Amino acid sequence: MVGWILKKILGSKNQRELRRLAPLVRRINEFDEQFKGLSDDGLRAKTAAWKEELSKIPALDDQWKKLDEILPEAFAVVKNAARRLKDQQHTFTVCDQPMVWDMVHFDVQLLGGVVLHRGRIAEMATGEGKTLVATLPLYLNALTGRGAHLVTVNDYLARRDAEWMGQLYNFLGLTVGCIQHDQEPDVRREQYAMDITYGTNSEFGFDYLRDNGMATTRDQQVQRGYYYAIVDEVDSILIDEARTPLIISGPATISTHQYDKWKPLIEQLVRKQNMLCNRVASEAIEKFEQSEVETAGRLMFKVKLGQPRNKQLLRMMEDPDKRRAIDKAELSFFQDTRKEELFQLKEELFFTIDEKSNEADLSEQGREFLNPDDPNAFVLPDLINEFTEIDLDPALPDEEKDKKKAERQQHCDAQAERIHNISQLLRAYCLFEKDVQYVIEDNIQALSKAGRNDRHGRDGGRRVSRYLQTRRERYSDESAGAACGCQRSDLQDAARKIQRGH
Repeated sequence: MVGWILKKILGSKNQRELRRLAPLVRRINEFDEQFKGLSDDGLRAKTAAWKEELSKIPALDDQWKKLDEILPEAFAVVKNAARRLKDQQHTFTVCDQPMVWDMVHFDVQLLGGVVLHRGRIAEMATGEGKTLVATLPLYLNALTGRGAHLVTVNDYLARRDAEWMGQLYNFLGLTVGCIQHDQEPDVRREQYAMDITYGTNSEFGFDYLRDNGMATTRDQQVQRGYYYAIVDEVDSILIDEARTPLIISGPATISTHQYDKWKPLIEQLVRKQNMLCNRVASEAIEKFEQSEVETAGRLMFKVKLGQPRNKQLLRMMEDPDKRRAIDKAELSFFQDTRKEELFQLKEELFFTIDEKSNEADLSEQGREFLNPDDPNAFVLPDLINEFTEIDLDPALPDEEKDKKKAERQQHCDAQAERIHNISQLLRAYCLFEKDVQYVIEDNIQALSKAGRNDRHGRDGGRRVSRYLQTRRERYSDESAGAACGCQRSDLQDAARKIQRGH
C-alpha cells in the first residue's frame, strides 16, 4: 500500500527519469531559438567545427565527454535544420516516390534521442516518429568521424530511412551510406566509409564474418570499425532474429573423413539411447496410469532431453494433462536450486539433444562408449590455463614455450573438429527425418527445414525437390557424364525460398 502511494506521488522510475531530462530538453529548445538567426552555411559550419575539434581528441573517453558537452547544441542544430527543410518545402525522392519534408522534432523525440545516445532503450508508440528520433544521436556520434550505424530489419527500411533521413544529414554536411544485399565489396566499403550507414542486422553480421573469417588482407575487408550503433526494432533483432545463426561456409579443401570414422559408433550409440528412452517412456506411461503424475512428468522430461522426437513423447505432448506435467517438470529442473539434479539426470543418458538450439552434448557414459580408453578425447582442453602454465615455467626458453603452445593449440583444434563432427552426426540421427526435414535426389541432399522451424514439413520437401529439378534442367547442357550438384549456397537459397513461401 505504501509503495502504491509513493508511486502515485513520485511517479514510476521511468517518469522520474523523464523529469530529470526535462531541463536538458529546455536547453535544446533554447539553442534552437538562438540558431534561427544563422544562415544555412552558418548552421552547417557548426558541423565542420565540431568534427575538427573532435578529431584532435584521440582518447575515446574524452570524445564521449565532449559529445555530452555539445549534446544540447548538436540536437538543436538537427532540429533547426529540420525546420528549415520544412519551411523551404524541400522535395526529394525516397524509394522512387516523391516526397516533401514536413517534420520537426517534438520534445518527446528530443527525449528519445537523449536516451538513445546514453545507450538505453527508447520505447515509443506507433506514430511518435522513431525514424526521426534516430537522427539526433546519429548526427551527434557521427561527428567523431568513427562512423555511426543504424541497424534495421530489412533492406527496404534501410534504403528508405537512408534516403529519407539522409536529406537532413546532407543538409548539415554529413555523408550517408546504405548497405544492400547485392552490393559488391567495393561498394560496401564506400558505404561503410560514410559518416552514417544504414543496413540490416544480417548484412552487418555477414560483413563482419567475411572480414574476420575470409578476408586475408586489410584491403579485402569492407568494415572500418565499430563505434556507435542504434538497433531499430530491438526486440525483433536481438531476440527473434538472434535465434537464426549467421553461417558462412565454403567447400573444404581437404576431407578428414571424420564422419565416415565415427558414423558406425554413433549409430550404435543412438540405438542404445533409443532403447533407453523407450524403456523410460514405457515406465512413464505406467506412472501416468497409476496417477503418479509428477514422477511420470520427470521421466518424460528425461526422454525429451535424450530423444526429443521420440514417438511416445510426441503422442503424450498432444494430451494437455500429460504435456502440462512434462512442462512442469522441465521448469522445475531449470531452477537454480536444482542444477545438480538436472546434471545428474543428463548423466543418466548417453547424450542430450537441445532441439531449440540444435546442440548435442555427450555425457560421461556416452564418451566412455565412444572411446573407453580416453573419454577426455571429447572434452575441449582449457587452453588459457595451459598457456599460463607454459608461460610461468621458468625452465622453458621462449622458443620451447611457443612450440608447446602450438602443439596444445593443434591438439585443441583436433578435439574441436572431433566434437563438432560427432555433434553433427547426433543431430542428423536424432532431429532430422528423411522426406520431412530433408530430401535426397541423385545423391543431392537439400534441407526443407527453413532454419527456424519445420512447419513446412513434407510440402517443404516437395518444393525443394522441384527447386533442384529446375536447377538440373538449367545445367542440362553440360558435358555428358558431368555431375549436376548444388553448392551449399544453393541449398541455403532453397531454404530461403521455402521460408518466404515461394
